[in-house]
Amino acid sequence: MLSLFGLADCNNFYCSCERVFRPDLQGKPVVVLSNNDGCVIARSEEAKALGLKMGEPFFKVRPLLEEHGVAVFSSNYTLYGSLSSRVMNLLSAYTPQLDIYSIDEAFLDFTGMDQHNDMKTYGEQLVRHVTQSTGIPISLGIAPTKTLAKIGSKFAKKYKGYHGCCIIDTEDKRLKALTLTDVTDVWGIGRRIGKLLEYYGIHTAADFAAKKESWVRAKFSVTTLRTWKELNGISCISIEQLPHKQTICTSRSFADKGITDHNILEEAVANFASRCAAKLRQQHCHCQGVSVFAHTSPFRPEAPQHTIYQTTTLTVATNDTAEIIAAAIRLLRNAYQPGSYAYKKAGVIIWNIMPSKAIQQHLFDPIDRTRQAALVKAIDEINRKNGHVTVRLAIQGTDKRFQLKKEYESLQYTTNINHIIVAKTEKTK
Repeated sequence: MLSLFGLADCNNFYCSCERVFRPDLQGKPVVVLSNNDGCVIARSEEAKALGLKMGEPFFKVRPLLEEHGVAVFSSNYTLYGSLSSRVMNLLSAYTPQLDIYSIDEAFLDFTGMDQHNDMKTYGEQLVRHVTQSTGIPISLGIAPTKTLAKIGSKFAKKYKGYHGCCIIDTEDKRLKALTLTDVTDVWGIGRRIGKLLEYYGIHTAADFAAKKESWVRAKFSVTTLRTWKELNGISCISIEQLPHKQTICTSRSFADKGITDHNILEEAVANFASRCAAKLRQQHCHCQGVSVFAHTSPFRPEAPQHTIYQTTTLTVATNDTAEIIAAAIRLLRNAYQPGSYAYKKAGVIIWNIMPSKAIQQHLFDPIDRTRQAALVKAIDEINRKNGHVTVRLAIQGTDKRFQLKKEYESLQYTTNINHIIVAKTEKTK
């Protein structure tokens, strides 16, 4: 039985979430800002048409946003997570196996279902149902491999003629889709591999798929070889082998003039390290590298300037919150210099990330990794049931001294009883 997969992708997810309870914004430009209202991290199609780029600082594009009447929102992750859960619950009714890949993407296993359904019609029905039930528009790609399904979802999003569902189920469709796809846009091909492929004269996914297996095997890693096979219609990537982030960063710009108290800066860095560790466990990975950075505002040249960037490599890879926090705080203290510095931004980066099943142990490791894993699991379970910061290290404090700046935050319509929309009807005479 041939494999068949779907990739459901929510269109402009953050902006679409903001529009669900603001129907007056349909067809109008919308942007969502990063933590502390720093940069643009999500744009509606109308906002993209204005030339707004991802990651542009808010203060730089603010005049353009005001000129064109762009709706601006602070990040509202509570709302986004709630609507994501609704989308995923609906998708689960259409497949015997749903694998959630990110907050706005999920893989659906359709293997064997094509014997009983017209998959194109089935896919369009799925798209309509989810969009009508949640208000979140989605695109669906269906193909014999996950990588091809990912390409199909991009075509479904780009071309309205697909009615939200692009299916790659013939050799002609596969070759045409690969020819129209830049090799650097292929899922699983990173920037470094993309540049190397272009060096060899490979510019499209079709160019790469046309190469001999022996050549790919000799030049690249087994991960890239799997991508090559997937482009050629051979399903070989399981959910555990899906590409994971090579680095994870949690950072924040601090409000007003920044943080001058070193104890508060340590508290902030500890919380950033905790979030990095949680994200690491979510993708079932460990890390062996930890970096910490902090700097004063480059836009206040009259103030004392200082930049911190420290990095370390752990003896044994870990995803334990306490161990990662300890490494981060140690780096910060090593770089500390007395003085009246006002740090405007700080963050933690974890790198050298690897799957949790492939950890190289150390003969003289002083940590009981089995007990450590059990403790981490117990804490995660407590926090899952009672809130993500119910159990934390003392150095993390209360997280209230550097709350995010959210001047444009929308209401939590689906999770806060005080924010539920009230429908009013006019009295008839």
